[in-house]
Amino acid sequence: MGYSPRKRARSITARISSWPDAEGNGTRLQGFAGYKAGMTHAFMVDYRPKSTTAGQEVQVPVTVLEVPPMKICGVRFYESSSYGRKAVGEVWSAKLDKHLPRRLPVPKEYDEKSAWSKAEKLEYDDIRVLAHTQPVLVAGLPKKKPELMEIRVGGGTLDDRLQYAKGALGKTVTIRDFASEGAMVDVSSITKGKGWQGVTKRWGTKLLIHKNSKHRRLIGTLGPKRPGLVRHTVPQGGQVGFHQRTEVNKRVLKIGDKGEEVTPRGGFLNYGQIAGPYVLLHGSVPGPSKRLVRMREPIRDTGIKLSEAPEITFVSLESKQGV
Repeated sequence: MGYSPRKRARSITARISSWPDAEGNGTRLQGFAGYKAGMTHAFMVDYRPKSTTAGQEVQVPVTVLEVPPMKICGVRFYESSSYGRKAVGEVWSAKLDKHLPRRLPVPKEYDEKSAWSKAEKLEYDDIRVLAHTQPVLVAGLPKKKPELMEIRVGGGTLDDRLQYAKGALGKTVTIRDFASEGAMVDVSSITKGKGWQGVTKRWGTKLLIHKNSKHRRLIGTLGPKRPGLVRHTVPQGGQVGFHQRTEVNKRVLKIGDKGEEVTPRGGFLNYGQIAGPYVLLHGSVPGPSKRLVRMREPIRDTGIKLSEAPEITFVSLESKQGV
């Protein structure tokens, strides 16, 4: 019941409601986004000091994300209240990307200086930027409409974060502005949709005995006779997949600028070639290929602190086309 109700996500863009308190490394963005290309395997030197294979080459599964630069189009100010955080004001860039009107209405004329003068009078305790992706730079995506999201600015004092947001407004940021090789991140995405499924596949209920009449993959009972209702805790068939899921503590193994270094022969299945910047993450990531994946600084970091990037000796470029 930990993931109930199992209904379709409201948006293809994952929503992040909780951000960690930034520590060290100065003022920075605490999130980024990319597109899932697929998976492959790599060989790396085991960096875990207490592992039985410490210092030896081990094979690990890796997920490849294509991460084109993101554009900062706005700054939003928040204030804590008895009902949670409340947005008290925002400032948008006077020069917006030509593809942003595909996502939301954009005014023809906007006075950025006047908006900043109003923002200086606000009372706030948190600053976040409005950033959007650039799918037009990704050859494997058949769309131009960007995804818009909030990213928290962390580290330093409130004045430092304000100056950082001012300097970044209207400019592009890259994956290196968010994370470095060897860092830990949390990933949020929308899982692969599987449509309507029965109760056994959806909840993993036990099959009925062979003497049961006419069916085996149903539940034994909907509940007691009284009260005359079916409780929401009773497992039943319904939507499976297309749920938002967050996986914590994924290590960034490599950040590169040339996609051909990790693109297998024939391209990734249902995605194609990677031409721009990419990220290798240790392990799997929710969602199918082409799905937007949001990354965030770890909210409960339990990984080993690395002073240098993991040593990757080999990345498989074998064809994933099944030939």
